[in-house]
Amino acid sequence: MQTASDRHEYPAHWEADVVLRDGGTARIRPITVDDAERLVSFYEQVSAESKYYRFFAPYPRLSARDVHRFTHHDFVDRVGLAATIGGEFIATVRYDRIGADGMPASAPSDEAEVAFLVQDAHQGRGVASALLEHIAAVARERGIRRFAAEVLPANSKMIKVFTDAGYQQKRSFEDGVVRLELDLEPTDRSLAVQRAREQRAEARSVQRLLAPGSVAVIGAGRTPGGVGRSVLDNLRDGGYTGRLYAVNKAFEGDRKELDGVPAHRSIREIPEPVDLAVVAVPAEDAPEVVAECGEHGVQGLVVISAGYAESGPDGRERQRDLLRLVRSYGMRIIGPNAFGIINTSPDVRLNASLAPEMPRTGRIGLFAQSGAIGIALLSRLHRRGGGVTGVTGVSTFVSSGNRADVSGNDVLQYWYEDPDTDVALMYLETIGSPRKFNRLARRTAAAKPLVVVQGARHGGAPQGHAVRATRLPHATVSALLRQAGVIRVDTITELVDAGLLLARQPLPAGPRVAILGNSESLGLLTYDACLTEGLRPLPPLDLTTAASPEDFHRALTTALTDDACDAVVVTAIPTVGEASAGDAALAQALRSAAAAAPAKPVLVVHVELGGLAEALSAAASTSPQGRRADVPPPVELPPTTVQPPSDARLIPAYPAAERAVRALAEAVRYAQWRRDTAEPGKVPEYDDIDEKGAAALIGRLLARGQGLTLGSDETCDLLTRYGIHVRRALPAPTSDAAARAALAIGYPVALKATAPHLRHRADLGGVRLDLAGEEQLRRAYAELTELFGKPEELRPVVQGMAPRGVDTLVRAVIDPAAGAVLSFGLAGAASQLLDDMAHRLIPVTDRDAGSLVRSIRTAPLLFGWRGSAPVDTPALEELMLRVSRLVADHPEVVAVTLEPVVVSPRGLSVLGASVRLAPPPARGDLGPRTLPPY
Repeated sequence: MQTASDRHEYPAHWEADVVLRDGGTARIRPITVDDAERLVSFYEQVSAESKYYRFFAPYPRLSARDVHRFTHHDFVDRVGLAATIGGEFIATVRYDRIGADGMPASAPSDEAEVAFLVQDAHQGRGVASALLEHIAAVARERGIRRFAAEVLPANSKMIKVFTDAGYQQKRSFEDGVVRLELDLEPTDRSLAVQRAREQRAEARSVQRLLAPGSVAVIGAGRTPGGVGRSVLDNLRDGGYTGRLYAVNKAFEGDRKELDGVPAHRSIREIPEPVDLAVVAVPAEDAPEVVAECGEHGVQGLVVISAGYAESGPDGRERQRDLLRLVRSYGMRIIGPNAFGIINTSPDVRLNASLAPEMPRTGRIGLFAQSGAIGIALLSRLHRRGGGVTGVTGVSTFVSSGNRADVSGNDVLQYWYEDPDTDVALMYLETIGSPRKFNRLARRTAAAKPLVVVQGARHGGAPQGHAVRATRLPHATVSALLRQAGVIRVDTITELVDAGLLLARQPLPAGPRVAILGNSESLGLLTYDACLTEGLRPLPPLDLTTAASPEDFHRALTTALTDDACDAVVVTAIPTVGEASAGDAALAQALRSAAAAAPAKPVLVVHVELGGLAEALSAAASTSPQGRRADVPPPVELPPTTVQPPSDARLIPAYPAAERAVRALAEAVRYAQWRRDTAEPGKVPEYDDIDEKGAAALIGRLLARGQGLTLGSDETCDLLTRYGIHVRRALPAPTSDAAARAALAIGYPVALKATAPHLRHRADLGGVRLDLAGEEQLRRAYAELTELFGKPEELRPVVQGMAPRGVDTLVRAVIDPAAGAVLSFGLAGAASQLLDDMAHRLIPVTDRDAGSLVRSIRTAPLLFGWRGSAPVDTPALEELMLRVSRLVADHPEVVAVTLEPVVVSPRGLSVLGASVRLAPPPARGDLGPRTLPPY
């Protein structure tokens, strides 16, 4: 694209799609010589005032010289970027490198002038802010550290773009012009600004899809049946409050409506704007439909049609082409191969899905990557019997299908500030950006519960999903999600169980559980389940099978007023000859007692009490508005009982004690996480850390190659700069060398084989400890070589003995998808066999380090188990904090392993260490906002 005089190839990696403030999208890309006509056309559509603000003088048109200058760049000292929609420019930005005298310059000059121009019709959409993020990232890549901009005082919008960006800046005023200087090094504030803009934009993009003012179903058949016609019927029958249209190119020319819905052969024929199009046409016809939607100004698409990435390589390429076309028009897409979306808000009542009935309005948000699981979720929430009582309804539902564009991250951005959603339930088969998901999940979980079940845990991603691979095992990813406050469950049943509890009950203040009911056996089962889940149950109170609703009311009231109780589980079995009115009376008694103590959660375990389940959920179930014939009607309350309002304190009921207690345990752990995060820890500073010296050493070592595992001396040198001291070990290629090494170190010593197959395998006999003299050392040396082979195969070393203690392992790795992860466990085969490791994201705080030590199942060994002396866990925590600092400060450190770390009652000893360096991986979460690539 560029001439021979240009110094760099076209930088394709600068191309990106971004979500704008109003939820639409734009394409940002470098400007090339081929853009001359686009630039002229763009400039002609800019107002005279905007041109004046850009050039400080009337400038009605661009000269040929201007066009050449603004389209010819070397992509180093002169760079121009354009924001495009439909292939046409809507805004431009450029920088020119300058020297100290303000004249054009080249490197090493690190300053550049920057200027923007935004088409008037697109001002206020956040285009300039997005362009500033991207041009700043380009400038940093090319060695530019500062931007200078001159702006007329009246151009308040552009001044605000610069001042609101969060960069460190200087501002001056001379000769009637405001001069701004921006330091382009990212700051905490600039990153916070960027993420706040990202949240608003992505949330708005989802909101436009879920609350459209008008919907067109493209592919609605003339006769009942078929995907398109089903969606159209569901929208109409669900009471959609906006304008609805049926579109099918096969309609007769004189057809005006389809079952009362205005009908058109093409979306172009619709005289009013269309906000959302539901596409249900064969995949080969989709490009034409998408182009028509884009030209008509449609804001978003839900593509129900299959035949894309889930069908194989050809379909994957078809999906890329579809997404490329959708984004070129500034639209967003749910799907393809999606089940659809639902919004139960009375102001919208959108059922743009294949679900035949609209769920009842409620406070639970649902997201599913699988249509089948989406159906199962809605069905379980709809059902009144056979398990969990429906105690609340659905706010919004999104089934993303192949999630080519809109993903769970986008929906989380929407739910975070959605006043209609109190609990978020997600079924995920893949996490496209674990680092971003963890960040969004942590923020969301601090405001409302987020419950997640992961599918495809033991296999590859579904064919339709293109995700970046992670080297972390599923257990590690799950641990990191829990660290972010996510309530991780294993099944759809557990997902619904936890969601129903969290939707209508307060969070428990602690793990103490009171148990009461009319069945001693069911109470004991509940007691055992509480112990299994790590709760602290009080002795069950047996009310006997003769207990009346009044007895339940008194017992529950007493339990809820007991300061030694944080939650109550009520167990109930039917009484012989009990009438349905008794179920209603019991439900009323429980609700009444619970309402008097709103700070404590109450759960019910019932056995075959359909009437009680109905009565407990009363008027706020998730059952569809129209009841199925196979579902019995709810029990009528007696005349003396008042039907509760929809926002009443409703009690979830479970058919098994284990399910109720498991849901309660998740609520207890989540509540504790909320309390812990209310007082976040800190990353401590250590005076003895030599960050600059470590950086210089890493730079020299990496100069040797792209990636390398450091030798013993280099590893010790680097770790020492962070206050991590490895106990000295000397090679012993012969018995005489071993004796000399022992004399240099001082007896007693250890003799260890360090060959890969023997390293850290004391169980194989490759280690001899407490060798007090040369005779013992030579005898041990002879035994090792006799058992395992020649010294060159064993690679023996001599090391000074460390104080007795507990052997542990500290490891840090940088995963390409999840980021930097710190792991801890006890060293040895038993921990490896049980996979007993705990994990935290780096940087680790002092609170994280303390919880990391206590998170493994074998942690009691560190704290004086069975009368042993407790070890120095504060020293262990400090070691982990130092490793975290090393990896956080130097992303070139891609792996650190300290094994074993012997923790004694006083202090610790690092006996083995390895470090791997590599060029730092790209950090997409620290760069400018972008949508995932095709």
